[in-house]
Amino acid sequence: MKYISEKLSNARLEEKQGEKLTGPVRPCFHLTACNGWMNDPNGFIYYRGAYHLFYQYFPFASRWGPMHWGHAVSKDLLNWEYLPAALAPDQEYDRDGCFSGSSIELADGRLLLMYTGVRKEKEADGQIETTQTQCLAIGSGVDFDKLPQNPVIDGKDMPEGASRADFRDPKMIPWEDGTFRCVMANRAEDGSGQVLLYKSPDGFRWEFEKILIKNNYRFGTMWECPDFFCMDGRWILIVSPMDMLPVEGKYPAGDTTICLIGEEGGKPGQFPETADQPLDYGIDFYAAQTVLTPDGRRVLIGWMQNWDDITIREPDSPWAGQMTLPRELFLRGGRLCQRPVRELELLRRGNTQYRGIPVSDRMTLPGVCGRAADLEIRVRPKGREQSYEKFEIHFAEKDQWHTSLSYRPAESLLTLDRRFSGTRRALMHECSCFIEDAQQELRIRVILDRYSVEVFAEDGAKVMTAAIFTEPDADGISFCATGEAEMDITLYSLES
Repeated sequence: MKYISEKLSNARLEEKQGEKLTGPVRPCFHLTACNGWMNDPNGFIYYRGAYHLFYQYFPFASRWGPMHWGHAVSKDLLNWEYLPAALAPDQEYDRDGCFSGSSIELADGRLLLMYTGVRKEKEADGQIETTQTQCLAIGSGVDFDKLPQNPVIDGKDMPEGASRADFRDPKMIPWEDGTFRCVMANRAEDGSGQVLLYKSPDGFRWEFEKILIKNNYRFGTMWECPDFFCMDGRWILIVSPMDMLPVEGKYPAGDTTICLIGEEGGKPGQFPETADQPLDYGIDFYAAQTVLTPDGRRVLIGWMQNWDDITIREPDSPWAGQMTLPRELFLRGGRLCQRPVRELELLRRGNTQYRGIPVSDRMTLPGVCGRAADLEIRVRPKGREQSYEKFEIHFAEKDQWHTSLSYRPAESLLTLDRRFSGTRRALMHECSCFIEDAQQELRIRVILDRYSVEVFAEDGAKVMTAAIFTEPDADGISFCATGEAEMDITLYSLES
């Protein structure tokens, strides 16, 4: 790197404060910002023997500000080491923010980043006009030089009617013929989202190829953070719509992340959509990005927050925002499913097991507690002729504090509720999904990590994620049922 700007130097100096944050201040194995603010994952890639994850970052306060790129690396997707901030808004074309983007490895071994540069101009009438363009930076994994020809994609490279103010989040894709493609989020002329497809022979020179897909207000308004990949002969598009209208049992209101699945045997770059689904039924999940691991797994990570509840953290918190647990993706029955990365099992430290435990009044079990744990739970009626109306788990429990997970078999409804987790703000605190294959019996896996809970049901077909901020000493776990239920449980303590 020939030159480090004053803005990047200041960001890296501020990061030194984050090195003092240790112990229970952070999650055990979920990535947080070194210090300050974090949102979207960026540039997720396996490069030179390690996973690199960049992220939207404001190191100077625990709130959103002019976006930088933070940077962390990991050998196992769970234990992360911070590297110096990679990008700062220090050029005329990105002076108001280095927004989300992606990375690819070039044939010569260098790492190429593409990000959205944001520039705002005050017009004669006092209105602020925003322009978003796509920019490149190149380096060897730590320091990156912005290219002199930036921006490499701007308004002249867009289809007619496409918004220059909402044109962001490039995801570059190595193509099978050695060239590259890039999907881009954009606001169409009708005001709703669309995904644009670009092509390049070398990663540096880009030209518009076509509009890959239009939203037409089917799923929210503007779409953000597209990811596009092939799995088992189907092309899959992930996007994060803003301002969704709710669909009972499927989509919540507000900002969320969805998956569109193409037809079997679809051609590269073609996307005849056949199905849609939520990626997560929980409260906190947005802007997901995937990576292909060396052993061929497609692994996803998302921002464990969303724009509707970013005020859950107190202003004086040392960090705000965290990433989800990385998840392996797989298709089953035409549906995209998720499971925790198998590396998580290496963090297990002993286990506590119970079989055939009757559950009615509120109860605890010796050895079943903790704020960093992997729980496998099976619930069923106590007797063949009996049923139960409701089964409920409390975790992160102490005095009046807890987060609950409940199941009502008559409705096949699984509900996650964090309203007693310590937040002082009237945000969305409850989410639900229907468990289609359970009826009276429920099988779930629950991952706890100090400030979060992730629930996997229906063998990964349904996932619910929520951030919680109960004090770390609230580590109780208890159970109850309306009626009589029977439970098997295995708890693994987790340590990074």
